[in-house]
Amino acid sequence: MKIMAVDYGDARTGLAACDRTEFLASPIGVIQEYDLDRTVEQVAYAVEEYQIGMVVVGHPVNMDGSEGERAQKCELFAEKLRAMVSVPVVLWDERSTTVTAHQYLNLTNTRGKKRKEVVDEVAATIILESYLAYRRNHPDKEA
Repeated sequence: MKIMAVDYGDARTGLAACDRTEFLASPIGVIQEYDLDRTVEQVAYAVEEYQIGMVVVGHPVNMDGSEGERAQKCELFAEKLRAMVSVPVVLWDERSTTVTAHQYLNLTNTRGKKRKEVVDEVAATIILESYLAYRRNHPDKEA
């Protein structure tokens, strides 16, 4: 099944998708939009365009497991997306994915404007890779 991950942000939302074998996760773009409803519409469009069978939305809970404002915004985003698409939409713990994305970009010496353009889709790819690893290691469970 093709699965898409979403790293929702107030200004930029990163997207990544995997192939039907759920083996390869790749960045597919960044939506630059400040309006929540328009962002949801554009992600819903991407679900149709890429023939996605499931959406994984990054859920940035705090290190102690509590939910802050950012996690609540992602929950609202997921709720609105569920109302617009006919595929499952799940929240996935994304603690530290943006930090990891910055580390990857440091390794590749990606700086400045280019870094800002790609960090969100790299974070979405990391979220998706984490979710796919979970599915491989827990084939009897659905997250």
